[in-house]
Amino acid sequence: MKSDFSAARAFIAVATAGGFREAAKTSDMSASSLSGAVRRLEDQLGVRLLNRTTRSVTTTEAGAHLLHRLQAAMSEMEAALESASEFRGMPSGTLRLNVPLGVARLVLPRLLPGFSKAYPDVRVEIIAEHGVVDILAAGCDAGIRYDDKVTKNMVLTPIGPSRQRFATAASPAYLARHGYPLHPQDLDRHACLPAFVGGGHPMPWEFEKEGEIVRVEVQGPATVDVTAVDLAVSMAVDGCGIVHLYEEWLQPQIDSGALVPVLEPWWQSFDGPLLFYHGREHVPAPLRAFIDYLCPHRW
Repeated sequence: MKSDFSAARAFIAVATAGGFREAAKTSDMSASSLSGAVRRLEDQLGVRLLNRTTRSVTTTEAGAHLLHRLQAAMSEMEAALESASEFRGMPSGTLRLNVPLGVARLVLPRLLPGFSKAYPDVRVEIIAEHGVVDILAAGCDAGIRYDDKVTKNMVLTPIGPSRQRFATAASPAYLARHGYPLHPQDLDRHACLPAFVGGGHPMPWEFEKEGEIVRVEVQGPATVDVTAVDLAVSMAVDGCGIVHLYEEWLQPQIDSGALVPVLEPWWQSFDGPLLFYHGREHVPAPLRAFIDYLCPHRW
């Protein structure tokens, strides 16, 4: 049996008020509309719900029983809706983010401690995955990628650094043995430590200076998955070759002197990562809280 909730609400209003005119005063329906709705409900159920006289309207035994059940159900529904509305003011629940491991290392350690302190009832789940991803199919609320890896028709919000650079460096011992490259093409004569993504081919190193862009297919003693950047950095520190990674990943070793910048005038800059998600309306409360937190916490 198909439920007619508008008729049920009309019945509750009339039975509670004790008449059609009285119910019309407190509802958005006229007395005749209320009468028609109740009659429709009675026809649907096949039982009379109200005793009607010129002076009063009272419930039948079946009507009284239905009224009691409906009032309890309506109270439960109102409580459920009220409970859901609380999420607007007090975000809680789970925020699932799909993030490449490299970006997660770069961005999330600076954001999540403060976010968790501001929203202690939000639990963050991080799914590490490379490449273009359908966040809905992956069961995630949002993803973090660079612009070229974001699927179409997404809402985008900057996250983390506004600009970044690729840095190139080698150990003092390596440079003492092999000398400094003065131009990106000189890397053909050097041992390099290229990175690859998910078992693919090593990514070319790209440099830029005064509008000139140079892409170099480098080779060396080892290629390293981008999820193992610590290994690439350690190998460079040990003198195995030249490394080319996000500047943030190399800065501690450069500051300590374990690595020395090379080709710095050619270091290419690019826009920082983006948070992306579906739609602007009905954004889950944990995700909305995270988006609001990001705005004043860029660097």
